[in-house]
Amino acid sequence: MMTPRRFLERSTPWLAAFLLFTTLTAFASAEEADPHAIDGPWRYSFAKPADDWFKPGFDDSSWKEGYGGFGTAGTPNARVGTEWDGKNIWIRREVEFDSIPENASLLIHHDDETEVYLNGKQIATFDKWTDQYKVVPMTAEGRAALQAGKNVLAVHTYQDAGGQYIDVHIVDGKNVPQLPAARLPEKPYISDLITTWGEQLSPESVWQEYPRPQMTRENWQNLNGKWNYAITSEKVDTIPQQWEGKILVPFGLESKLSGVQRNLQPTSALWYERSVDLKPVDGQRTLLNFEAVDYACRVFLNGTEVGGHVGGSTPFTIDVTDAAKPGDNQLVVRVEDKTGGWQLRGKQTLHPGGIWYTPVSGIWQTVWAEQVPATYISDVTIATDPKTGNITIDPTLSGQADAKVTVKATIFDGDKQVAEAKSNGDPISVEVANAKLWSPDSPHLYNIQVEVLDQAGDKVIDSIGTYAGIRSVGTMKDEDGHLRFTLNGKPIFHWGPLDQGWWPDGLLTPPSDEAMLYDIEYLQAAGFNMIRKHIKVEPRRYYYHCDRLGMLVWQDQVSGGESPPWTRMRPNPEDAQWPDAAHDQYLAEFEEMVDSLENHPSIVVWVPYNEAWGQHRTVSSGEWILKRDPSRLVNIASGGNYWDVGHVADQHSYPHPSFPFEQKRLDSKVKVVGEFGGHGWPVEAHLWKKTQANWGYGGLPRTVKEYQARYQESIDILRKLKEKGIAGAVYTQTTDVESEINGLMTYDRKVIKIPAKELNEIHTGLTK
Repeated sequence: MMTPRRFLERSTPWLAAFLLFTTLTAFASAEEADPHAIDGPWRYSFAKPADDWFKPGFDDSSWKEGYGGFGTAGTPNARVGTEWDGKNIWIRREVEFDSIPENASLLIHHDDETEVYLNGKQIATFDKWTDQYKVVPMTAEGRAALQAGKNVLAVHTYQDAGGQYIDVHIVDGKNVPQLPAARLPEKPYISDLITTWGEQLSPESVWQEYPRPQMTRENWQNLNGKWNYAITSEKVDTIPQQWEGKILVPFGLESKLSGVQRNLQPTSALWYERSVDLKPVDGQRTLLNFEAVDYACRVFLNGTEVGGHVGGSTPFTIDVTDAAKPGDNQLVVRVEDKTGGWQLRGKQTLHPGGIWYTPVSGIWQTVWAEQVPATYISDVTIATDPKTGNITIDPTLSGQADAKVTVKATIFDGDKQVAEAKSNGDPISVEVANAKLWSPDSPHLYNIQVEVLDQAGDKVIDSIGTYAGIRSVGTMKDEDGHLRFTLNGKPIFHWGPLDQGWWPDGLLTPPSDEAMLYDIEYLQAAGFNMIRKHIKVEPRRYYYHCDRLGMLVWQDQVSGGESPPWTRMRPNPEDAQWPDAAHDQYLAEFEEMVDSLENHPSIVVWVPYNEAWGQHRTVSSGEWILKRDPSRLVNIASGGNYWDVGHVADQHSYPHPSFPFEQKRLDSKVKVVGEFGGHGWPVEAHLWKKTQANWGYGGLPRTVKEYQARYQESIDILRKLKEKGIAGAVYTQTTDVESEINGLMTYDRKVIKIPAKELNEIHTGLTK
């Protein structure tokens, strides 16, 4: 059996990982009853109602229904169940008591001025605002108005400036209950925005491209398209007998393109079902491949549980040979997604706002099946050396992996064969004469065919296609003593945008391969030679496009869990304290990302942490990735708490770039500005939503000329920093994302704020 050397095992057993997931993400309340009973639904209105709106007999049937609290994400200590971002809100609900609480009090968090009515009588008035929940004993008037049985609680809140929020409960002041996490609304925010590719989307042809470009086979079966779906309590463990409707795979439940647009409650499970026509062959294996499912899933074929996975960003394969049958097979996938706790979730949040976005649950990348031989290639690891032109191919064999076979690798430059080698057990080493090196200026790729042959070497048992770009990355000092990045031994300035990879219609999922490619081509035309892929792992085809076009990539690890205080570049940083199990899952997901992406020549830097988000055990995590992949550079914490590990010291600075050069302890690292800019410009009719919460760094400019002048000023400052030793920089950001309007393009990609040609001229000479 040929296996690539691994620092960790290739994967955690899925069942143990699933049990770990349920343990680490369990909510504090384990009550069987509805945990939201204390704050059931309210009726609410943003428009001024009739004068008797607070009285018990008022007809509020035309008002909307929602769960508290009401307000905007980012208001301190708020648990927003329904968004309110206007000036006024009126809310009403019935509350019922078997007996009047002995120490009747209001549990209230208000921002700003608030009036509280009970059974038609005003019982309290609150000025200004609070930044947390407070227990306020009821006045004599309030206690007199309160009665056993049903009561009508009515509240009016006026928002003056800044944050806004209202949540009110009647409680026993000596026995205050713990409020549950805010209940999600039935649907996420539904924007009118849609991309051109989303408008043209056909359910019959959605994401038909081969999803694994670095290990291709000719025969495969695409399972994207319309599936049945249902949502149940997380306690339901049996396959539903009835389905609620259709969902378009591979788009997340909350996305417009899924056709559903529903929120998945943390206490719910999402089920998928479809019929799959399989043609299993005796002596071969049937594999199901999932490119990404967020977050923890279990998979059933014909009623048999065949496997599962924990981790929302990486591909996995399940061998379903024993459960598969010729003809129609019932495929079912069960998903849980808490979007909280220690779970790695990136920029997803249950309550979107600011720099945090709509949650994404379920299947969000391609699902596909393939039939493979009894002995087959399940993975391949490729390493290159530009000094010698050497390519090393290290395949992993699975199935009957102990079979006596020979593995052959053939290297092609275009259609011309340039090298060939065989092995009976060791990695295959091939030297390409006069090798053409990979770089942004010349992204040359060598095609490779890897074949498993029988012991005699006469018969091909399995065959896959892959490719390699021969290149190396490193660092060196320039003539002024500044550390610089190198590519193939030559200095290169890394210059790129922060790229979230989010879409208004598909959320995490690009509407099409063509759409995904559009972003890369625009950035390359604009004079960028690098992309920082921010807190997201893209479909594997994304990195294939970067490989063939010549775009460098800094790849972030997806974040989550608890964070330490953010001390940036200051000495004596802190780490968050993570349980062993949570840390092990973090490393398992990190390993899966590296394992699935390590062959891509475009990826030159790993970024384990960002701005102290979930930053823990920094030194040991850095040492792990340095050992796991010594062929790349490590930026241990972009803009985060600086620890002396890895190759890079990374400062975030908004709106204009800067760096603390006075800290001589940083001189042993390559100095970069890992984020700056974020200059915002709103484009009417292309906003996620029209709200005062839309923002950019440094306040919004008054004109588009002022916006472009701010960008030019940032680049002028960056040029001076480059002369002082800055070796790379990242501008925030490629596109607007939800309430962030600081993109070079609008969120729907329909308006280019600064044309690529103009950007290219502004950037002239930066990457040299």
